[in-house]
Amino acid sequence: MSDIEVEPVDSIETIDVATEIAEPSGVDAPEFVLYGGKGGVGKTTCAAATALASANDGTPTLIVSTDPAHSLSDILQLPVPDEPARISDAHPLYGVEIDPSSMNADVAEMNDLFDDFDADGLGFEGFDGIDAPFEGGPTASAGGTVPGGDETAALQLLLEYFDDPRFDRVVVDTAPTGHTLRLLELPDIMDSMMGRLLSFRERMRGMLGSMPGPFGVDTDETTSQLETFSERIEHLRTVLRDPGRTEFRVVMVPEQLSILESERLLDRLNEFGIATGTLIVNRVTESADQLTEIDPEQVVTPDVESCEFCKHRWESQQEALQRAQDVFRGRSIKRVPLFGSEVRGPAMLRLVAACLT
Repeated sequence: MSDIEVEPVDSIETIDVATEIAEPSGVDAPEFVLYGGKGGVGKTTCAAATALASANDGTPTLIVSTDPAHSLSDILQLPVPDEPARISDAHPLYGVEIDPSSMNADVAEMNDLFDDFDADGLGFEGFDGIDAPFEGGPTASAGGTVPGGDETAALQLLLEYFDDPRFDRVVVDTAPTGHTLRLLELPDIMDSMMGRLLSFRERMRGMLGSMPGPFGVDTDETTSQLETFSERIEHLRTVLRDPGRTEFRVVMVPEQLSILESERLLDRLNEFGIATGTLIVNRVTESADQLTEIDPEQVVTPDVESCEFCKHRWESQQEALQRAQDVFRGRSIKRVPLFGSEVRGPAMLRLVAACLT
């Protein structure tokens, strides 16, 4: 095979992409946007690009990472704290990387509530059928431990962020598929636990209400806390299932295995009743000008006309792209090209945002 001539170009750092690429005018998205998919497909990149575009039009926007292996700070090239804080002077962009370890006290407090129902070994093990809803799935221990510590921590924080009046839009970079599904299952699991525990407390009131000590009537404080948390979970579930307020966007790459996993994820999201109107196919071997109004001279993307490797790669992606079109018909499919440089920092993220708008 003949040698391919490559014209040297400046590094992406010396090309002033920030001034040559127009700022995206915003995003067509509801209040809450969640990006999900298998690991390594570019969820964080798409979430960061969407949040930047959203904040650019003056919309106070919070970007949240629920992935324990955070990369949001690296991609934004901005420090992202473990508490929501403004991370851009130019735009109303806020960020937070959820640190499950910082939630230990809050999770422990919830565990304490459940432990109230297992005093002296009587709780879950003391009544037939009390643990039935958890068979075959995430379970509470005999002592009432909250299932899925990391996911529970993330769930509690999402409850707070979705209701925070500081933000008009919340963009969530979720963990890889398995963790995300456990997070989305938690409202149903926790709701079932709450219902069982509250029912258990009422049964205890009737059976042992006149007895002193740990088996007598407790104060209403614990019951009130459980009821409040149950109401907040129901609120979050309602928000997640409202297509006018929430959209889950699935990110994939143009490979058969990625398409198959995305199809399974969409099936589960449909079971949860969560809207998925947009899918993003990332790292497509196409020139950027084929996907959005970008001057191809401004950034290095694959050249399927002159580069033999790029041409073969593009041909191998065609089958996967066609399958995606067939499987996900009726949904908006956005394509993001494979860039010659790593997507990091606001300048490159603007290019991604331009493909997503």
